[in-house]
Amino acid sequence: MLDFRPPHRKRKANTTTFFMVFLDFEKPLESLFEQLDKIKQVGEEGDLDVSPMIEELEAKINAKRKEIYDNITPWQRVQLSRHPERPYTLFYIEQICSNFVELHGDRHFGDDKAIVGGLADIDGQTVMILGQQKGTNTKMRQYRNFGMANPEGYRKALRLMKMAERFGFPVITLIDTPGAFPGIEAEERGQAEAIARNLFEMAKLEVPIVCVVIGEGASGGAIGIGLGDQVFMLENSWYSVISPENCSTILWRTWDFKEQAAEALKLTAENMLSFGLIDGIIEEPLGGAHSAPEEMAVILKTYLKKALANLGKLTPDELVEARINKYSSMGVYDTIPAAIEAEEKTEA
Repeated sequence: MLDFRPPHRKRKANTTTFFMVFLDFEKPLESLFEQLDKIKQVGEEGDLDVSPMIEELEAKINAKRKEIYDNITPWQRVQLSRHPERPYTLFYIEQICSNFVELHGDRHFGDDKAIVGGLADIDGQTVMILGQQKGTNTKMRQYRNFGMANPEGYRKALRLMKMAERFGFPVITLIDTPGAFPGIEAEERGQAEAIARNLFEMAKLEVPIVCVVIGEGASGGAIGIGLGDQVFMLENSWYSVISPENCSTILWRTWDFKEQAAEALKLTAENMLSFGLIDGIIEEPLGGAHSAPEEMAVILKTYLKKALANLGKLTPDELVEARINKYSSMGVYDTIPAAIEAEEKTEA
């Protein structure tokens, strides 16, 4: 079953353009694209030179896109991370890598289709690449369990990472999940233990690990393959302990406050970088990764190659030490507020 390409490349009848999905805040673009489609159709049917009109309209589209995306909110970024046309893990693997050989099974229970991974080449360098795969249509989403992995998925990921360590291959993980699967059967098979085991083993893995949040980075489902030497986020992705909808449900007993929750959770790439929880933000093409998936793949490949080149200069001991120091320094805070501490010193 093919599950590689974003699902939006369906040609409209009797036109040269494609069906596109517009989110609520992108609606001003829809009429412009419809006009562009009509102009192209008139040009083809009448054998007319409409290139000046096309250029003018494309300039308007780019200007409107810039206006929209320069003022985007955290909730809108969450929406973009879930865009049905957004490229997923297998698409990036297909575009970035050659000679990809998918490996299956955790050698304990089964093969979790929500996590894919295997050996591949990136311009001559062998890597172990893995990540969550949501599925590009309804049938594939059910097959992939919507990117929500069971314990065997995390155990498969760990098996592949340990195999990479054995042969000295760097590890790349692509994160895109609404969370680990919360079903009773997943808990019965040790969901929490599987994620915790991955964190423990990844912390001391003696090969470079590069992690990229390409879409949704929700809770333990994301961090289960997200501990790395270099961690990046795509511009319109998010990373948080909980989704805005579930946060809203807990605090307000309704999903209606999901926009406020997204703002309060500080889940955007900019927030994560300012907190020191990630190492960089990968810019997306104007309009988001779904607007130019092939271009996005080229950009991502450039970042991956640069990160691997930098990490390749370190010895295994240096990698592990730097990785442990990196995560040990996260979340540092003062237990005594500065004002109270100053007052205590004065009294003393």
